[in-house]
Amino acid sequence: MRYRKLGKTGLMVSEIGFGGEWLERHEEEESVELLKYAHDLGINIVDCWMPDPKSRDIIGRAMEGCRDSWYVQGHIGSTYQNGQYVRTRDMKAVPPAFEDLLKRLCTDYIDLGMIHYIDSMEDWEASMNGDFIDYVHELHDRGIIRHIGLSTHNPKIGKLAVETGFIEMILFSINPAFDMRPATEDLDSMFEGYDRDQLSGIDPERAEFYRLCEEKEVGITVMKGFFGGALFDREKSPFGAAFTPAQLIHYALTRPGASSILCGYDTKEQVDAAVYYETASDDEKDYASVLASAPLHSYSGICTYCGHCKPCPVNIDIAMVNKFYDLASAQGTVPESVMEHYRAMPHTASECIGCKGCESRCPFEVKIADRMKKTAALFGR
Repeated sequence: MRYRKLGKTGLMVSEIGFGGEWLERHEEEESVELLKYAHDLGINIVDCWMPDPKSRDIIGRAMEGCRDSWYVQGHIGSTYQNGQYVRTRDMKAVPPAFEDLLKRLCTDYIDLGMIHYIDSMEDWEASMNGDFIDYVHELHDRGIIRHIGLSTHNPKIGKLAVETGFIEMILFSINPAFDMRPATEDLDSMFEGYDRDQLSGIDPERAEFYRLCEEKEVGITVMKGFFGGALFDREKSPFGAAFTPAQLIHYALTRPGASSILCGYDTKEQVDAAVYYETASDDEKDYASVLASAPLHSYSGICTYCGHCKPCPVNIDIAMVNKFYDLASAQGTVPESVMEHYRAMPHTASECIGCKGCESRCPFEVKIADRMKKTAALFGR
């Protein structure tokens, strides 16, 4: 298992994580064993947005004796009322639900205290002003939550979260299908009534959100990476093409700022399929060829950082150079953090010899040699 730094939190999280929402589907012993199995394979981050007692008890039992080797995303504002999940900012319900989380997880702290599920501007305003956000800061000040995070499906909300300065990481929905669609306050309506013949590549607002996360060192953990399984099915996929788990994991982890993808699991075989990514070949991870050959896509001329361009005869990491160029070119001046990372590269764009071998391998016909010239001019090397 490989580990990545989760933004400014500094936590080293496993690239493959555990999304816990399916735990309650199974017998408690079975789910406890599944979590322990995942942990034995190197998975060290789990998301617990679920307010139901069974799911929380399962995670608590699975972490018994090894709490310090798990990073928990625990959600503030996810409550259980009359046997039902309720998302709320009502302070009569929020603190008891969070205290229940601590009790059932058998812990006195949560690594990543998540402001739970904000997709609308109305909810953002309600959450960021008043007793709810005061409670979040109080938990942080007391060390009960070690870092403040937020979960959203809306890049507009994600950008606002980054700009607060106190939100250190974001749980965000990432997959190739979602990346095509503009921001919405209602995730369920994202693919209703749209014209599949008018796709526009990666939505600019999502690209801007990823750029901001990378620049400000706000880490991203990924939810909904498989689009509920729809991207495994050619008939259900918006692209008219099917992907594998390794391809979708690779897509998510090549987005700027992304550190870990939290997959949902029913079986040990599904855990194995996700963890297989760690030893998969470049061909097995190759999402770009699927996108490029799909009946419906609009990624022509757009770098997706897939790595098809390698190898470079002068050893430039072309995909990374392109990523830094995209992170910097939309701004008036190059951010210092991006400049620092770019300058640390062993080979930079100025070393490009213009052979264009990379262009012959690019599935999306990106004019890479031209981008290398622009990058060298932008960064001065």
